[in-house]
Amino acid sequence: MRILLHVCCGPCAVYPLQQLRAQGHEVTGLFYNPNIHPYQEFRRRLDAVRHFGQDTGCPVEIDERYGLTEYLHQVVFHEQERCPRCYEMRLARTAEAAVAGNFDAFSTTLFYSKYQNHQLLIDRCEQLAEQCGVELYYEDFRLGWQQGIDESIRMGLYRQPYCGCIYSEQERYDKQLRKKYK
Repeated sequence: MRILLHVCCGPCAVYPLQQLRAQGHEVTGLFYNPNIHPYQEFRRRLDAVRHFGQDTGCPVEIDERYGLTEYLHQVVFHEQERCPRCYEMRLARTAEAAVAGNFDAFSTTLFYSKYQNHQLLIDRCEQLAEQCGVELYYEDFRLGWQQGIDESIRMGLYRQPYCGCIYSEQERYDKQLRKKYK
């Protein structure tokens, strides 16, 4: 199967790529993440994805546009729904690109993260697959969580300390502040 894999970052792509290749699939990555803030973080992750692609021989289509404005247009005043809206932006683009590129299916490295709303991701991907007329390749990549971490460290990939959006960055610092004042 030819699979277009949405890649949120290099480290999260390691285990899914290993699994998909072990099953005989041909994988191409797609890096489209307008949610990542600030710009320096976006560049670090983009560079890590390039490094990942070179080291693994996985072709990765990269959207280098810093999409903060596009992302904020979707989530400002809808902060409680920011994750579903963010998933929608990135996964709709992936499903559409899978159709345009004549891929057999699409998937996402977001299925690897223990921090994402897994069921919401599955539901939205299934809807997009039906809507776009392309198959969803689903696998619970969380099973290889530690293996992916260990391998990404071995590869020297930049490992980010938060999801990527400005809101998750704030939550990261809020947690640190709460701990500091306890």
